[in-house]
Amino acid sequence: MRKLYELRKRDKPPITGEEVMEIVMAMQMTDKIEHNKILKDLISKLENYTPDRETGSRLMILGSEDDDTVFMNMVESCGATFVIDDHCTGSRYFWNETENGKDPIASIAARYIDRIPCPTKDWEERKRIPHILKLCKDWNVDGVIIMQQKFCDPHELDFVAIQKALEDAGIPNLFLEFDVTVPVGQFKIRVEAFLEMIGEEDLF
Repeated sequence: MRKLYELRKRDKPPITGEEVMEIVMAMQMTDKIEHNKILKDLISKLENYTPDRETGSRLMILGSEDDDTVFMNMVESCGATFVIDDHCTGSRYFWNETENGKDPIASIAARYIDRIPCPTKDWEERKRIPHILKLCKDWNVDGVIIMQQKFCDPHELDFVAIQKALEDAGIPNLFLEFDVTVPVGQFKIRVEAFLEMIGEEDLF
């Protein structure tokens, strides 16, 4: 999966954010041996593939758990590509690896403890915000969409600090709050305005 995400650093990523979301979700529900075999075949094909579609604005999506492929498709159809993410149904699921050790159970436990935390566990040392800013830099992100699932208080509290960090770093961001289902029609208007703003900033 890290190799797949590395391919998204290209000027023209060979895979969309919607497609990657589907792969991560499949990874969570499929036998790992079976998934890894298919994934290796996919990566070998993508390494020499250049898509016809324009990349548009390079976006990051972060926030609450998100498996809404309809929303991803809507945003990317507006002239953008999600090149990186930070949510528990995305990169946080697999980002850090389990180190080999004498005690496999202890190694697995250490991996869970040391991984990039969700807001409920990101105290006292704040690890998540520096991680988000590094992802933005490494994947050359033009803007960030923050998805907030209503009633998820930890993410709602964390949003304030994340938005300030993004603004201090000069990274445009859009905050969208949803409740179970995403109001795609309403969000499309806001996304289009956000992408237009990013496009205008790129001209200067």
